[in-house]
Amino acid sequence: MALTPATHTAPPAKFSHGVRKGNILQVAGQVGFLPAEPGKPPVPAGPTLREQTLRTFANVEAILREGGASWDDVLMIRVYLTEVEHFAEMNEIYNAYFADLTVAPAARTTVYVGLPPGLLIEIDALAVLD
Repeated sequence: MALTPATHTAPPAKFSHGVRKGNILQVAGQVGFLPAEPGKPPVPAGPTLREQTLRTFANVEAILREGGASWDDVLMIRVYLTEVEHFAEMNEIYNAYFADLTVAPAARTTVYVGLPPGLLIEIDALAVLD
C-alpha cells in the first residue's frame, strides 16, 4: 500500500512517500517542507537546521501514522546531512525530539550528501508493526 499523507506534495519522481507491506513500513527520504498547499511549490520550513529537522521529523511521523505506525515501531533511521558541521546540532535536536520514546530506535546512520539548494537534511525510516 503506497502512502502519501494529505500534508505532502506528490513526489518529484515515480515513487511513494511510504510503502506498507504486511507489518513492514518503509518511509522514503523526507525533507523539511512545510505542509503542501494546492497549486504552490514545496517550501522549506526555514533556513536553519533546527527548523528543517523538526519539520522533517513531522513529515516522517505523518507517513508513519498514515501507515498505522509510530516512532516506537521504528527500527532504523537514516539521516542525510549536507554539512559535516551540522552533526552536533542535529544530534542535540534528535536527542531532545526522541527523549520521550519508550524505546529508542534500534539503529541510526548518518551520511553526508548533496540535496537540492536550500535543503539541509533528509530522513528516512524503517518500521515494523506488531
